[in-house]
Amino acid sequence: MTIALHPVGETDLPFLNLLMSDPDASGTHQWYGFMNPHRLRRLWDENGMLGDEGGTLLIVEGDERLGLVSWRKFPTSSISFCWEMGLIVAPEHRGKGHGTTAQRLLVRYLFDHSPVNRVQAGTEVSNVAEQRALEKAGFTREGVLRGIGFRAGEWHDGVMYSVIRSDLDK
Repeated sequence: MTIALHPVGETDLPFLNLLMSDPDASGTHQWYGFMNPHRLRRLWDENGMLGDEGGTLLIVEGDERLGLVSWRKFPTSSISFCWEMGLIVAPEHRGKGHGTTAQRLLVRYLFDHSPVNRVQAGTEVSNVAEQRALEKAGFTREGVLRGIGFRAGEWHDGVMYSVIRSDLDK
């Protein structure tokens, strides 16, 4: 089977809620506490989770949901922006390369359907698996961001990665 990205349907909302709200499903580096259970429903009702400011797509293999990718506008100057992206892969599908494939697909999608020159992704310094996945997906490590993210009662250092349009030609 082939990994693909698909728009979120109404019946996918419980799966997304599980990935974002359950500490076991979201994983150590994505658990930020319980969230409003109606938040995803409101976003889906508003725009199907695809808007001018960002979006969310499912990672699928055939009919099986593997996880999600998301992106949001990140201002880079008063007249430009890039996309900042992230993903969560369901626990039973981690470590199989699905995240790397999904990140490649999302980068291609964002460059094909918007005029941005840069897609960036950050992760915690301790999330070595995600750093490897980003590098395999063609991202370049840019540096460490000290004390950038608050999770589990403490501040964590992060690592910033990016890919720009010209990287795809290499």
